[in-house]
Amino acid sequence: MYKPNKKHLQPLLISNVNDLPEKHRKRLEHSWAGVFYREFFIRLKEEPFAVLYAEIPSRPNVPVNVLVGLETLKAGFGWSDEELYDNYVFDMQVRYALGYRDLKEGDFDLRTLYNFRQRLSRYNQEHGTNLLAQAFSNITDQQLTAFKVQTGRQRMDSTQIASNILDASRLQLAVEAMQRLQRMMSAKDQERYGEWLSPYLKGDAGQYVYRVKGKEETSDHLERTGRVMYHLLQDLKTDYEAEPVYQVVQRFFDENFQVLESETVQARDQKTLGSGSLQSLDDLEASYNQKGNRFYKGYVVNITETCDANNPLQLITQVQVAPNMVADPDLLIEALPELKERTDLSVLYTDGGFGSSQADLVLSDYRVEQHQTGIRGGEPRVDKLHLTDLSFEMDEAGKPAQVTCPQGQSAQVQPGTYADYVVYFDAELCRSCPFHLDQSCRARRVKRDRSRYNWQFSHKEFLWSQRRKRFLALKQQTNNPRTAIEATVRSVKHPFPHSKLPVRGRFRVTCLIMGSAAMSNIRRIRGHLDRQIAGERLVNCPV
Repeated sequence: MYKPNKKHLQPLLISNVNDLPEKHRKRLEHSWAGVFYREFFIRLKEEPFAVLYAEIPSRPNVPVNVLVGLETLKAGFGWSDEELYDNYVFDMQVRYALGYRDLKEGDFDLRTLYNFRQRLSRYNQEHGTNLLAQAFSNITDQQLTAFKVQTGRQRMDSTQIASNILDASRLQLAVEAMQRLQRMMSAKDQERYGEWLSPYLKGDAGQYVYRVKGKEETSDHLERTGRVMYHLLQDLKTDYEAEPVYQVVQRFFDENFQVLESETVQARDQKTLGSGSLQSLDDLEASYNQKGNRFYKGYVVNITETCDANNPLQLITQVQVAPNMVADPDLLIEALPELKERTDLSVLYTDGGFGSSQADLVLSDYRVEQHQTGIRGGEPRVDKLHLTDLSFEMDEAGKPAQVTCPQGQSAQVQPGTYADYVVYFDAELCRSCPFHLDQSCRARRVKRDRSRYNWQFSHKEFLWSQRRKRFLALKQQTNNPRTAIEATVRSVKHPFPHSKLPVRGRFRVTCLIMGSAAMSNIRRIRGHLDRQIAGERLVNCPV
């Protein structure tokens, strides 16, 4: 049964905190624990989590804000569950951060936290809603308002993150799949298929692969395993098709093998496998990606934060997690609706990887300017005029209304017949233009009207030209607003050595990354408050 936690609003008269000397108590209040309590714990709304509990009269739940707070601290400090529980039981700062003032309060078993995670995961699967992500957004919005952080200018960057999976070869995954099929079977079926399975039950999958030497032998073992797997899947389909293990193994087989005529099984060429092919039998959403000469298995994390120079501090506003085969422009497109709903976003700074014609269209719809530090693709020809060389005036909808060429001739932008837009220039002025004389201008004489030249272009071309113009302008600036997000990415990944999380699955990865981002915001708020206190001391200091 759900019950809100209001007890922390009425502190005990006699407690361990009250027993501290005054200077130590003040130090505790101004430490990270006090900031976490005031800026995260108190701001957390427990009501949305009530759906996780029974409505009938029963034993009250362990406080939701305590459980969510513990999940956030675990991510922010990179604790294991045992370290988390020990710190909760014995560390006064952790206790204070979670609203407790005495070590005797709030006792519960670690299993309670596991059950809470299961409820969160089940609710996410059934309703498509991550309650922890909603809580992060709500708390961040309150922090943005409280500290008067302007959100019109923000920056975005993505990074690779790995879940807790082995970097296994296809043969190792195939052998592991065979072993799991064997464990899934009834005792009768295990005996029936014992001869087929016996080669794969001598040690674990890693030991099997270790005994196989050479590329050719590995290929032979892979195809042999594929043939056995195929026949097992066929025979077991009637009785085990609904089993999760069977479904995972079937997916692995379909992605890695093909059945030819006469039911001959052949391993697919490694190069033909898609980036979304199964990378682990325990993490079905992790994918494969290559950036430069480096290979990654896992997820991509996309982080957005404020970057207005007038802000007293910058805060992370949004965190996204997706299989790492998802491209940066797709992450940007996915992020825009929520960012526009929650913030006043109008200018977004990114690197060159976030640019695309589809992203241009969505950015235009949401009236957001994208400033990039690079542009994908080759540069326009220097011996030809292009739209970037023209000056445009926009209408209220953000579409081109008037254009001025490099020679100063202005004209109205009109809807085109063969393209989205067309501009008509005066032929007399164009004939004396040096760009016309050296044939570098795209404007062409109208066949039925010799007094005019026209220049036709699409909306995609126009958006690309404006993006490139902003890129060139940003290139001239000495201070690049996007650069600092590299440090933000590091701060979020720092609790996880080698960028590898101790959990599997997109949902759990998202929860941990959200928690780490929330702690990054808390640390920034604490730094801002410390600077305020230092400034007040300096002002009040006698000369």
